[in-house]
Amino acid sequence: MITAANSGTWTLGDLTVNRIGFGAMRLTGSAAFDLGAPSNRDRSIAVLRQAVELGVNHIDTAAFYFSSLRSANELINRALAPYDDELVITTKVGPGRDPSGDWLDWARPDQLRGQVEENLRQLGRDHLDVVNLRMYGRDSLAEHFGVLAGLREAGMIRHLGLSNADAAQLAEARSIAPVVCVQNRFGLGATDAQQAVLRTCGEQGVAFVPFFAIAGEGKESGAGGTDSPAVLAVAEAHGASPAQIRLAWTLAQGPHVLAIPGTGNPDHLVENIAAGALRLSAAELAALDAPDPRR
Repeated sequence: MITAANSGTWTLGDLTVNRIGFGAMRLTGSAAFDLGAPSNRDRSIAVLRQAVELGVNHIDTAAFYFSSLRSANELINRALAPYDDELVITTKVGPGRDPSGDWLDWARPDQLRGQVEENLRQLGRDHLDVVNLRMYGRDSLAEHFGVLAGLREAGMIRHLGLSNADAAQLAEARSIAPVVCVQNRFGLGATDAQQAVLRTCGEQGVAFVPFFAIAGEGKESGAGGTDSPAVLAVAEAHGASPAQIRLAWTLAQGPHVLAIPGTGNPDHLVENIAAGALRLSAAELAALDAPDPRR
């Protein structure tokens, strides 16, 4: 049986994870920035348990992943607590929502401890494995990251990372405390700037964790439009779906690249994990990297 272990492993500090993980954003039935209609609670819990049964040991979440009736963190708690020692849960702070769901773009430094404590409460844990500071804009992160570094020293956080960050912000963060991962938007057709951050992470031994690897330009709304002829041809050659080829391409960008595809559909979950076992040839990778002739 194909499991997440077929994708290989990487380390987040001293934590070893399979390179195919699971993103919790869609579990609530909405996108991160749209409350939307709530998901089916039992189905979401079943998908989480199935993911772990299939070898997923890296789950990405955030306290601001919630719909009108669902919280991703609390679904994770309900499905998986007490947690296996091998399970790594990564969360994010920076953005947030008030109790009515109104969006807060970026927390003040003095609000970050409260966001960390909210994740701890929802997940039912006494520490967080990895906390990513989700950047908003390109300003200095020193004050914000310094707060998180202090919480790490206090034992509330085990490891720190960044999200939506550039190479300069990564360098600034690393001057304050160790950084184990950068979580950025990235997928087939990535820009030169996006590729540069991926390369920088590889050179520094930092995990690079793409989001929207399948959805591409569809972002929170999911994949849309038609795939390129190259994607369709490679998919046909492997008897795979275009989404699986996009994930396989993502993982092929380097051994430090992790994938966190999210879904509330058990069939899609199995497909996503199976993508970690796909191995694309150099010729296939070159074809996928070539410009789409339709553009």
